[in-house]
Amino acid sequence: MPNRLVRSATAERMADADGRPLPLLKNLYAELAKGGVGLIITGHMYVHPSGKAHVEMTGVHSDDLLPDLAQLADAVHHENGRIIVQINHGGMNCSRETVDETFAPSAVDQPYVSRPAREITLKEIDDLIQAYANAARRVQEAGFDGVQIHAAHGYLINQFLSPLINHRTDEWGGEITKRMHFLREVSGAMRVQVGSDYPILIKLGMIDGIQGGLALEESLQVIAALNDMGIDGVELSGGISGDRNLNIGKGIRSESDEAYFLPLAQNAREATQLPIILVGGFRSRSVMERVLTDGHADLISLSRPLISEPDLPNRLRLGLQDKSRCLSSNNCWPKTVGEGIACKCPHEKVIDKAKV
Repeated sequence: MPNRLVRSATAERMADADGRPLPLLKNLYAELAKGGVGLIITGHMYVHPSGKAHVEMTGVHSDDLLPDLAQLADAVHHENGRIIVQINHGGMNCSRETVDETFAPSAVDQPYVSRPAREITLKEIDDLIQAYANAARRVQEAGFDGVQIHAAHGYLINQFLSPLINHRTDEWGGEITKRMHFLREVSGAMRVQVGSDYPILIKLGMIDGIQGGLALEESLQVIAALNDMGIDGVELSGGISGDRNLNIGKGIRSESDEAYFLPLAQNAREATQLPIILVGGFRSRSVMERVLTDGHADLISLSRPLISEPDLPNRLRLGLQDKSRCLSSNNCWPKTVGEGIACKCPHEKVIDKAKV
């Protein structure tokens, strides 16, 4: 990698109804690669139709998608960039528009999801482990530089880890060592498919941020077990997608507002020797450099700043600016179908959608 900046997985919503990526997505990744970011992590891609979290989500669930996925990897490599794919299953956190019936480790009804979910069956667990493995194989065959498991933000693997959602009394639930069994089986099956040298990373939600959810003490046990699972690096995050009380990362105006997950990294560093990628409100070069110099993280991950300015890494490197122009308004998230992710703040540098 030419630098320690990572584009964190961001749901671009640039795919058709079958999960096939649109040309917009290929061009977006090419722009990010030209902008100088050291590594691109794609928006989450669903491993099975039952886990399509939202409309316009890209799929990696079928071999039919391999030519289209390969075009994404090729576009980035043409610009001398590096790109890995984040793979995911939404579990109970799937839209009514994409999935008729949702399931979770246990039958639950939580306020941050739109409807109750039934308990996943043992056969479905086995099928999904294989779906993750097949997705990893497709990622490798399409020419990407690695794969990342999404185990954060209230999606299926996070649901298995969470004591709030996983009430099972069999081998898939109970104490944290049993609640991480699904993750262990998924990562092991993926490793069989891609071989020993292909990078497998994970995005781990270390705190759910809701009462009764996964907390730091247990997530540190997950962190400590990742190396034995064959994981090569961990990106730290937190919070539950869809939680209306979640207010992470809004209104970042000063350096003191940045790096809001730094305490997670400080704790994780004591639990693992794996490379740590830290996301969460980074805007200023000085804050990024301080976190790296102090050894709390090995890589810095950015999302919204690279929506606003895909060339931010080059601009920081050349000394043209010392912080992102992103104001964390969250106006970049699509509100309608066909819109795609894009900065809409007139006072910020906006991606030219005619080129993206």
